[in-house]
Amino acid sequence: MSQEKIQFHSEEITYILKQKEHIRKWIKASIREEGKIPSEISFIFCSDAYLLNINNQYLHHDTYTDIITFDNSEETDLIAGDIFISIDRIRENAVTFHISEKDEVHRVLIHGILHLLGYTDKGNEHKNLMTSKENYYLSSRTF
Repeated sequence: MSQEKIQFHSEEITYILKQKEHIRKWIKASIREEGKIPSEISFIFCSDAYLLNINNQYLHHDTYTDIITFDNSEETDLIAGDIFISIDRIRENAVTFHISEKDEVHRVLIHGILHLLGYTDKGNEHKNLMTSKENYYLSSRTF
């Protein structure tokens, strides 16, 4: 069985995620609720410029984004991947949507996990389902 390992890193910025152990448990529980098994997942917090470079290089998009998810899963039931998150976008979106930075970080964390689980946000129907799932898992937090 693959090792359950959720890690948090920073690239070109200093960012300290609070409540890491609670977040790990929450993410693992969310993945299991979807009928999958968490494996090796890395969250990489970075700047707009860093993520824009990744967006250009790998997806050929010249736009800012809050998250890019790379699925590294090799087995159907195991969830593995690298999730890059722009802290610049998180902070701006938190202000725009009048929510706390913590809640926006958590929303984007679970958004990335939902992508690894096979959910997409292309088209209104898929986007609405993903938003519903985000809201559901955010409401399941106990911390």
